[in-house]
Amino acid sequence: MADDPDPAPPPMLYRHALATRLWHWINALAIFIMIGSGLMIFNAHPRLYWGQYGANWDHAWLALPRFPGWATIPSHYSLSGARHWHLFFALVLAFGLLIYMALSLLNRHFARDLRIRRAELGPRHLWADFKAHLALRFHDPENPRAYNIFQKLSYAGMIFVLIPLLILSGLALSPNMDAAWPWLTEIFGGRQSARSVHFIAMALTTLFILVHLTLVLLAGPINEVRSMITGWWRVPEDAA
Repeated sequence: MADDPDPAPPPMLYRHALATRLWHWINALAIFIMIGSGLMIFNAHPRLYWGQYGANWDHAWLALPRFPGWATIPSHYSLSGARHWHLFFALVLAFGLLIYMALSLLNRHFARDLRIRRAELGPRHLWADFKAHLALRFHDPENPRAYNIFQKLSYAGMIFVLIPLLILSGLALSPNMDAAWPWLTEIFGGRQSARSVHFIAMALTTLFILVHLTLVLLAGPINEVRSMITGWWRVPEDAA
């Protein structure tokens, strides 16, 4: 009796458009360098305040030890060097986000993949998705290409809340922008409040990156990274 032929491999789906893939990698590089250079800038005065002013003798709501060289860019103390790195990649981040948003509206990426429907926010749906994550099932068998609700919420939060907040609070810290647009600093309640908001947004962005990388490893790093390079994603066997 002849052996049964090997089963066909799971199908491939074109999951990520070129604009999404380019923005993903440019954004990853920009945020990595901005976090490292931002920590070096923070090391110049590792205390955070609320309001317009803050100095050594003022009450700080957060005081941290200086970050080690392996976590900063550059690795040796250089406030001017860190500012050059930070400001250049801040422009990369801001203009990259602007172009990505425009292209995602044109190719309907936002409407197709990130639109959050009311039913998805229901307690039953959220609990079902949460249990699926605990079981390491990240894809809907009926529509494996679709993002689950936790992906939508986290990606939308990054794109429409955290990254714009990083950009606006960073602009509020610039003396040139403060002179041209004083209302921007006033929105945050003062320069030191803007610095605190900037640090909090950076911390949340770092947390998002750590969770994102963990889920990529759990979902299958080769398949996930290949899809973000070529656009083609192999449907997992449990969802095929």
